[in-house]
Amino acid sequence: MKKMNNLVSGKKDKWEIVIGLEIHAQVISNSKLFSGSSTKFGAEPNCQVSLLDASMPGMLPVINQKCLEQAVRTGLGLNAKINNISIFDRKNYFYPDLPQGYQISQYTKPIVGKGLIELDLPDGQSKKVGITRLHLEQDAGKSIHDMDPKQSFIDLNRAGIALMEIVSDPDIRSAEEAGLFVRKVRSILMYLGTCDGNMEQGSMRGDVNVSVRRPGEDLGTRCEIKNVNSIRYIQQAIDFESRRQIELLESGKKIIQETRLFDASNGETRTMRSKEEAHDYRYFPDPDLLPLKISDDFIKKIKANLPELPDAKKERFINDYGLSSYDAGVLVSEKAIADYFEKAAKGRDSKIIANWVIGDLFALLNKTNKTIEDPPILPESLGELIDFIQDGTISGRIAKEVFESMAVSGKAAAAIIEEKGLKQVSDVKELTKVIKQVLSDHPNELSEYKNGKEKVFGFFVGQVMKLTAGKANPAKVNEILKKELSN
Repeated sequence: MKKMNNLVSGKKDKWEIVIGLEIHAQVISNSKLFSGSSTKFGAEPNCQVSLLDASMPGMLPVINQKCLEQAVRTGLGLNAKINNISIFDRKNYFYPDLPQGYQISQYTKPIVGKGLIELDLPDGQSKKVGITRLHLEQDAGKSIHDMDPKQSFIDLNRAGIALMEIVSDPDIRSAEEAGLFVRKVRSILMYLGTCDGNMEQGSMRGDVNVSVRRPGEDLGTRCEIKNVNSIRYIQQAIDFESRRQIELLESGKKIIQETRLFDASNGETRTMRSKEEAHDYRYFPDPDLLPLKISDDFIKKIKANLPELPDAKKERFINDYGLSSYDAGVLVSEKAIADYFEKAAKGRDSKIIANWVIGDLFALLNKTNKTIEDPPILPESLGELIDFIQDGTISGRIAKEVFESMAVSGKAAAAIIEEKGLKQVSDVKELTKVIKQVLSDHPNELSEYKNGKEKVFGFFVGQVMKLTAGKANPAKVNEILKKELSN
């Protein structure tokens, strides 16, 4: 398959951007990875902290089996290898919001190994991006710096919550591809029910590794941009950082390997600290946790209960509903959207429903700040509106008006059509009478049509619609008008 050209131009040369992503996804579970503390978001600071989370002496971690199941489930969804034996390590570093002075993580033997996901590119091509690994680890707490001009505050509610770190191979070559990758991974996690994908609340965030090189050369020196919490910011960070590195190299300077932060206020990355290597963290197996052994039967049981995932659903939408690859891709991007579509399309023309969902419904959601999980118009109600178009009760134009009224009033389409007298005029005798009047009132235009100016036909249709306040059945109008003009 032909590859997209992802080379970018500097002032002097062509450059290739090489990107690897580390996605930190908070596991959906009621309690933390090694303690029974609640994981509920939005609680008062430091009210969901066990003695273990606070690193009190003598407290021992106990693995949460639900978190383990969720990690295996995610690995299977990423077409990845599940390792039968994995080890928890201590990753040593010092943050004010990391009470124990180390993070229980995984390094040499993660729970999930190599995987692969496929991206649908805008030009219709596809691209495979490798997954290096997925490992489980504890989250740190949260440092709060904007509540007091002189002091910082620590909230340990998040400390110890289970994270899945999903690491990609350095296969991504542009900010656009990075956005597609994060969207695809987020979609898979949400289908699986292993992470809610809420980037605003921090339950999913990304570290972005960026380097540049001339085509064919070895990998360049990379910089890591930490904790970027939106897809748009990830793309902006890549665009800025790649330009920064290219400008440095073209001016004869070197790239310093470092960790950087993305400043969303000005769209720039800035230095945070020199980049740590694995040896800086002094990894060693956690002595309080035995190696984790996962049986093949355990894996098979989880695999047997996986839901239909985005790629399989997209293929089914194309085959069963006759949708285009683009429309199917949009509809399966989120499980809630796909579910909405299927409910609305049941027993109806699926292509018409797809157009209304992708066009009118999405526009309405943006306008009303609603989500597909809490839509202003239920899928069954949208389906009923489409039925009225299909049976000729209302025109497509009138349907738009009814749709808006449904969103505001919450009423059914049938009630609105009846109240406002919007039923389409389809009676042949009535329409014939109107058409004859239009032709009689416009002899000049009629003469032009008879002399070969066929564009006047649209003028006549417009006049009929005007006289009927837009209620005339367009198909019937065209049929009768053609007959009258041929006389």
